[in-house]
Amino acid sequence: MNNAVPEHGFARASDEVLAARNELADQVVRALRHAGLPAFREGAPSTADRSGAVVHVEPDAETVSAPVSVSWRCDPAMIEAAVDSLTAGDPTAPAVHYPGTVGLHMQEALIKILLSSGLVATPENDTTNPDHVLVSGTTSDPPPAPGPTSTPESP
Repeated sequence: MNNAVPEHGFARASDEVLAARNELADQVVRALRHAGLPAFREGAPSTADRSGAVVHVEPDAETVSAPVSVSWRCDPAMIEAAVDSLTAGDPTAPAVHYPGTVGLHMQEALIKILLSSGLVATPENDTTNPDHVLVSGTTSDPPPAPGPTSTPESP
């Protein structure tokens, strides 16, 4: 069991737990790609400048929320425009709000896609990352819909 304390002071999840979380994250990426969306794991090679769904695995042993989260990353040019506006002292510029606004709009779509793929997905209930989607696991196949219990009487 690997419970090393990382640089931020939180106990790291065991290798077994991380393997399960990584499998869940891979399922999230596949579900989003099957829907036609660009999706990738955070920190994967050559993803720093990519746009699309960014899938993050929580490495902490005791997660407060879900073990996997998803956020939407706009085109790098839009992120750069937001940073440029902030650096220029214009925090009300449309470019500053665009990435967050798009992230919030994409949140609902991401949740619906993940739910339809059998994954348990909910919005992040945190003001720090309000556009994130939390993924806590998979669902089993739903039971069949109940059929009629009686037949209509003939006249």
